[in-house]
Amino acid sequence: MKEGTFETLIGFSVIAVAICFFIFAYTTSGLSSHVSGYNLSADFQNIEGISKGADVKLAGIKIGVVEDITLESESYYAILKLKINNDIQIPNDSSAIISTSGLIGNKFIKINPGSSDDNFKNGGKIRYTQSTMNIEDLVNKLVYSMTSK
Repeated sequence: MKEGTFETLIGFSVIAVAICFFIFAYTTSGLSSHVSGYNLSADFQNIEGISKGADVKLAGIKIGVVEDITLESESYYAILKLKINNDIQIPNDSSAIISTSGLIGNKFIKINPGSSDDNFKNGGKIRYTQSTMNIEDLVNKLVYSMTSK
């Protein structure tokens, strides 16, 4: 009977370690992260590759997430709703650029801080934005410039 008890304890230990691993993986993956903070919006002409939950970074450090994406019906611009950590204060003349982690990495919103003494408030709008340019557009421009000569 002692062998059965020992094997049962080993089984429970393995299950406990597996549960701890899954809890750790879930909390560090960002799936459970509900960023508490303030909202900003930014209009982009093209957000190809950006989706809800994409990172918002400043100086390479994650400071928030893309919370919502809508399409403006008159200008056909994509409006991103960003949730920024309360700890981070961003000057209100800052710009937002869609950037990529590496050559084929995930896309994220990169904030370039401005020099204003005034910071964005909840519901503020980033006025200066730069959309993404994909590789197809670059190749088309290169081919067009070579054939037009």
